[in-house]
Amino acid sequence: MCKSNQTFFAVIIAGGRGERFWPLGRNSLPKQFVSIFGGKPLIRHAVERLDALVPVENILVVTSADLIEQTIKALPMLPVENIVGEPFGRDTAAACALGTALVERRGGENAVLAILTADHIIKRPDIFRETLADAASVVASEERISVIGVTPQYPATGFGYIDVSGKLETSTKTTFNKVSCFVEKPDIERAKVYVESGHHYWNSGMFIWSVKTFKESLQKYCPTVRAMYEAVLPTISTPEFDSMLLSEYNKLEKISVDYAIMEKAENIVSAVGNFGWDDVGTWISAGEHFPVDSDDNRIYGDAVVLDSSNNVAVNCVDGHLVGMFGVDDLIVVHTKDATLIASKKAAPELKKLVREIGSNEDYKKFI
Repeated sequence: MCKSNQTFFAVIIAGGRGERFWPLGRNSLPKQFVSIFGGKPLIRHAVERLDALVPVENILVVTSADLIEQTIKALPMLPVENIVGEPFGRDTAAACALGTALVERRGGENAVLAILTADHIIKRPDIFRETLADAASVVASEERISVIGVTPQYPATGFGYIDVSGKLETSTKTTFNKVSCFVEKPDIERAKVYVESGHHYWNSGMFIWSVKTFKESLQKYCPTVRAMYEAVLPTISTPEFDSMLLSEYNKLEKISVDYAIMEKAENIVSAVGNFGWDDVGTWISAGEHFPVDSDDNRIYGDAVVLDSSNNVAVNCVDGHLVGMFGVDDLIVVHTKDATLIASKKAAPELKKLVREIGSNEDYKKFI
């Protein structure tokens, strides 16, 4: 069992909006607050699965300023001061830098932290904790950054991939590989090649590093974000923090941590994550976590599905019934004020519909 470590921190990045989970997900209810998986928000799952590994006082959340109140409500176990809002999004490099600065303020340059997601599902939290603990051990003993690569289960086109070049010798239970390069989201044919290669892994978007190593990487590869880091650091927990953060964010361009550091650094290793990871990025993948009938219909809530197959039916309204008859390969999501009917084929492009709705002044209220 992994033991709680007072010098290990977790930073949960909880930005984003609800486009891919519309109409349940909205601008005011991003995916991390959706409660259709196990009856609690995904962000609460993200915190609770760290139990026995990371002390509650060492768990920090970086979210949007306008989502702080919702985040506090979803995470009553966290100290309020551990939930920090960005004035506006500047992509993941800035969010990771802010989270790391918060950790340095509490634990110093030698502290180790994990950058984690707020809206994914992990079926084996025990193996997940073990993987994090092993990665923390690896990066603490050497000046390395660890990503978590998930063994691909199918040729996914919605994830980036990590190409590895051989095993790293460690004494951990978790296998670590040397990273050759990061690969952008592929088309289906290229994804098939990656899965068959045996040396490509899904990029989970989770990272483990020490404060010191991350700062050095910022200085080398992304000095503009390092400048923001150094300006904000001394103001943390002071009245000047919000104004300084706003001022510094205004100077930044949007850049992902993958592009800013990961694709350039030479000290990256990848932990093999075999803990049942799912980013639940579409209604199709969400359906995999719902009860299924003999015709492969995935159903959440009150619904009757007859002479139909391979559908996803989601009913979020008590006292309402969804009926589906003689249809295949559809997604139907019913909420109190909006209903989605889409083909499964169109599910990955749901953002297009949401943007079309948002372009209509009369319908903006629905996103």
